[in-house]
Amino acid sequence: MLRSLLFYIVLFFATIFCGSVAVILALISRGGNLSHLIGRLWGRILLFAAGVKVRVDGLQNIDPTQAYVFAANHQSQFDIFALLAHLPIQFRWLAKKELFRIPFLGVGMKGAGYIPIDRSNRKEAFKSIDMAAARVREGTSIVIFPEGTRTVDGTLQSFKKGGFHLAIKSKRPIVPVSVSGTFAILPKKGFRIRQRNVWIYIGDPVPTEDISVRERDWLISEIRRRIQEKLPPAEKGEPEPFKLKPTAKESKHS
Repeated sequence: MLRSLLFYIVLFFATIFCGSVAVILALISRGGNLSHLIGRLWGRILLFAAGVKVRVDGLQNIDPTQAYVFAANHQSQFDIFALLAHLPIQFRWLAKKELFRIPFLGVGMKGAGYIPIDRSNRKEAFKSIDMAAARVREGTSIVIFPEGTRTVDGTLQSFKKGGFHLAIKSKRPIVPVSVSGTFAILPKKGFRIRQRNVWIYIGDPVPTEDISVRERDWLISEIRRRIQEKLPPAEKGEPEPFKLKPTAKESKHS
C-alpha cells in the first residue's frame, strides 16, 4: 500500500508539472515533438515511482526514421507509461476522447498532437481515423490499441476494425507490439500497484501499401496472431479463426 500511495502522489504532481510544460512547449514549437519528449519523461517518472523495470526486444525490426502504425495489446494503464518511456521514436496516440478531459493530462495530450477518437459517434470516429492516417502519411507514427479498451482478465481480447482502416489508408506498415506484465501491476478497475517487470516485443512490420479494405479482416487476423504468439500462455487469450488473405481476383470481385 505504501508503494501505491507513493505512486499516486507522484502521478498527481508529475501530471500537473509535465502537462503544463507540454502545453508551453507546444506553444513555442510546431508538431508537438518537444511535448512528446515531456510525455516520455512523464512515463519514466511513473515507472520509477511504481518500481517497474521494462525490457524491450525487437527494436532492430523498425527504422526510427520511418513512420508506422504500432498496434499493441492493452492490459493496463501501465501500457501507456511503458510505451511512452521505451518506444524510442516520435509517435502520437489515437486515444479515446475521455482522456482529453482529465485536467492537465488532457491539455498536455492536445499540446503534443495526440488525436482524440469518439467511439460513440461513428462519423466523428472516422474523421479522427482519417486525420490520423494523414499524420502517418506525413511522417508521424501512431500507436493504437486494437482491443479498444483494457482487458478485464489479463488475456488478449478480440480486435476492433477502426485502427486497421487507419493503417490501410495511411499506406504505411503496421507493427505488432506485444506487451506483457502490465496487468499484474494494475488490472482494470484495480487500485493497488504491484511491483512487476514488463516486457515489450516489437515485431516485424507488415506492409499495407498493397492492401485494400477488402483485405482488412486478414490484416486484423495476422496482426493479432503475431501479437498473441509472443505473449506468455497465461496472457494469450482464446485463439480466433485465422483469416486467409484474399486472392487478387477475390479482392477485385468481392
